[in-house]
Amino acid sequence: MKKRVTGLGGFFFKAQDPDNVKRWYNEHLGLNTDQYGCTFWWKDKEGNDCSTQWSPMSEDTDYYKPSEKQFMMNFRVENLEELLKTLKEEGVQVVGEMETYDYGKFGWIMDPEGNKIELWEPVDKVFLDQKEEK
Repeated sequence: MKKRVTGLGGFFFKAQDPDNVKRWYNEHLGLNTDQYGCTFWWKDKEGNDCSTQWSPMSEDTDYYKPSEKQFMMNFRVENLEELLKTLKEEGVQVVGEMETYDYGKFGWIMDPEGNKIELWEPVDKVFLDQKEEK
């Protein structure tokens, strides 16, 4: 079986005051927060630079739709186009169309509990370049 999920890409959750939450986590837990939350940098088993994103979002965000949950997980994947096709064939609910950006491709599915899951085929080099620019 081909690889599907290769790691946790991020954890996104709703907050009443996302900026205050980011400040609190920065002050009390030492997270290096920015406008998006905090990016955790790590190396995969081949030694490649990778990242995982932690992001509080406004409680009125509709980014998690059709899910009504307070959070959304993001998983790093390989070959998103093929994976979305396979998941559809397996009867998994795919939400919307795949989107492509300079930092990767994104697709969304729903789990049986109504949680929206974001699938991300990353281009970590783009994030690493942004990190070095700061």
